[in-house]
Amino acid sequence: MCLCAEWCGTCRDYRPLFEQVARAHPQLRFGWVDIEDHADIADEFDVETFPTLLVAGADGTRFLGPLLPHAETLSRMLGALQPPQPSSLDVDLLLAVLNKKPATFSV
Repeated sequence: MCLCAEWCGTCRDYRPLFEQVARAHPQLRFGWVDIEDHADIADEFDVETFPTLLVAGADGTRFLGPLLPHAETLSRMLGALQPPQPSSLDVDLLLAVLNKKPATFSV
């Protein structure tokens, strides 16, 4: 899940690269969330910089934080994921909100 804002030029430039990586990893669920379109997310989850990536699932959180907006960086990170860590309450709340709403982009 990529948390971004439409007004952010870096995010706009990163989106096609993010979608490219999503197509290369069909076994994973990718989503693009504009936090201004989903203000309830911004209230529950403090995004400090863009883009912020969340890689999580029912088994816990694998990554949460800013990531350089390069397709190669995201691909390398996905290939080197560590075992999941227990999710924080903030991540659990974010996932609950996102599961109720369709993301702007989903593969």
